[in-house]
Amino acid sequence: MESLKFLDLFAGVGGFRLGMEEAGHRCLGFCEIDKFARTSYKAIHDTTNEVEMHDITAITDEFIRGIGVGEVDVICGGFPCQAFSIAGNRGGFDDARGTLFFEIARFASILKPK
Repeated sequence: MESLKFLDLFAGVGGFRLGMEEAGHRCLGFCEIDKFARTSYKAIHDTTNEVEMHDITAITDEFIRGIGVGEVDVICGGFPCQAFSIAGNRGGFDDARGTLFFEIARFASILKPK
């Protein structure tokens, strides 16, 4: 199987990344708003020469295009699920956390991953 290049959105401490790298794939960049999770992520994973993003809602379309249209094969993203769970009162897309799903869609519409 060929090695895939991926982005890790809503990265946390890198659970998706760990699985992808164990399968032989390469991370091009990551996005995590929480500074403590980001610090842990960078301590756990070698992020040298990768794109580092913080608040996904502040990332411009031009910046996303700069990552490389056609360069990203897979977008991983575990956006906050609380907006859809019983514990989060099932606010869905009416909860600001629920709308973060659309950020993954925005990245995908611009980068056109396989």
